[in-house]
Formats: sequence, structure tokens, C-alpha cells
Amino acid sequence: MGDVVHAMPAISDIAANIPGVVIDWIVEAPFAGLPALHPAVRNVIPIAWRKWRKSLGKPETRAALKAARAAIAKENYDLVFDLQGLVKSALWATQANGARAGYDWASAREPLASLFYKKRAAVDKTLHAVERSRRLAAAHLGYEVAGKAKFSLKAPDAAWTPQSPRYAVLITGASRPEKLWPEASWQAVAQALQARGLTLVWLWGSAEEGERSTRLAAAAGGEVPPFLSVKDAAAVLARASVCVGLDTGFSHIAAAFGVPTVGIYCDHEPGLVGITGDGFVASVGGRGQRPTTEAVLGLVGQALEATNTR
Repeated sequence: MGDVVHAMPAISDIAANIPGVVIDWIVEAPFAGLPALHPAVRNVIPIAWRKWRKSLGKPETRAALKAARAAIAKENYDLVFDLQGLVKSALWATQANGARAGYDWASAREPLASLFYKKRAAVDKTLHAVERSRRLAAAHLGYEVAGKAKFSLKAPDAAWTPQSPRYAVLITGASRPEKLWPEASWQAVAQALQARGLTLVWLWGSAEEGERSTRLAAAAGGEVPPFLSVKDAAAVLARASVCVGLDTGFSHIAAAFGVPTVGIYCDHEPGLVGITGDGFVASVGGRGQRPTTEAVLGLVGQALEATNTR
């Protein structure tokens, strides 16, 4: 999900520099609601490769793959970008009709991916993911990257809303146990946010995360929404006063909407994929460097000060 969010400014740049451009986006089905929030995206083509790869021998999977390839090949494109630089994404790019463009061997996240591109460009691998996508698009389309990254997302209508219009979103779940932060520390953050008069919303995306959110809400207070699609979760995040979350896609979505956001990194270096957005953003921790409660509370204080401008 974070990769999808990080690609948004590149789409904004393309739309700003090429009037009348038509953009379609291939994306994993659970995240399809995100590209649809960008006004420059015409069509979103969902695929379910994460699901399909586990059952490639089943007739229903082969039928779904055939339908997806047909949908991708329906149009003729002037250029087919692979912004991820992975073999997986490069292979899906080959299903589209058009000149494939991506990173060169030294720039791609997986160098073998570059063999699938007709056009290649060198982009510094030490740049943040947002800037890498922006520079790749600029290199292939012939314009200069200028100004601050613009995510340009339009907040969708809300399917679920908290009881109070002033609320903080807490994102405590992650895809791996190594990414988790102690529940006692989350309770300390919850107390700091409530002391500023904010209602708490414990956002979750899986059954395990839902159980954790319910447990934390029972101990510290706040609301636990029902299961929300990515689009509906984005509606909640877009209207939050502040967000404190682990290094998950939800945290990146909040920042993309300009919400003051603190990202907690317990098993990954934030340097190239840290929290970024138009509002106050901070990333703390790293691989093997679980941040202390005090460090996070200090950043939460700064984020709360930034809420005065929202």
C-alpha cells in the first residue's frame, strides 16, 4: 500500500507537465481504491496476484489471469511505466501494449527487472521512494522535477465516522510481529492525545489487528471502527486531526492527505520510505532500533502543535 501512495506525486507531475494525458493504473485489488482518489487517473485495473500466485493450477485462477491480461491489453499506450522496479511488476507491465519504461540495471530494486524495459533511466537509489518515482517519470517524459511533491488525493465520502469530529487515528497493527510496538507505549500515547481533547480511533485492517485494537481501546478508551475498505479507511484518515502509526500503508495515506503524522519504525529503516506529506511528518526508529515511548511522545507533541493549523 505504501508503494501506491509513494507513486502519487509522480502522477501529479505527469498531469501537470503533459496536458491532456490519459493515465491508467494497474494495482493489487485490495488497494484499488487509492489510485481512484487521484483526479488524473482515468481507469484503475485491479489484479490479485498475491492471491493468484498461491493457486496457479486452479481453473478459476487461470480464468481470472486471462481476464486481467485482457483488461490490461485492451488499450494501446504510448508508454508503460513500471515505477516499482521489481521483476513481478515488470512482468505485469509486459501484458500492456506499449513501450515499457523503467529503471536501469543499477537503479532498479531488482536489477533483473530492467531487462523487461525498452527504455531505461538511471535514478539515484539513495533517494526517497517518492522522489525516485518522480525522477523516473521525468527522465522518460522529458521534463524537470520541480517543487514539493504533490499527492493531490481527493478525500472520498465517509462510510463510517467517529462520534467526535476532532479525533486522532492510531495504527497499531503491522504485517509482521517484528514491526509491532509495545501496547504499554500505545497506552501512553493514547493518554497524551486524550489530554488534548482528541477522541481516539484505533484503525485496523486484519482480524489480528482488530483484536489488538479492541484490546487497546478497552484499556485506553476510544472507538474501534468496523472493517473498512482501503477507500473507506482513507476517508477516516483524511479527516483526522493527527495520526500515529507503525510503518504501514495507512500511516502513509494519512500523511499524503496532509494530516500531521508520526511513523513508528521498529524493523525497517525509514530513510528511503519514511513518512512524507504536506503537513508535519516524522519517522522514528529503525531496524533493530525500537523507539522509546519518550521519543514518540516528543514527536506526538510536535504533531499536536501542528494540528492548530488544520
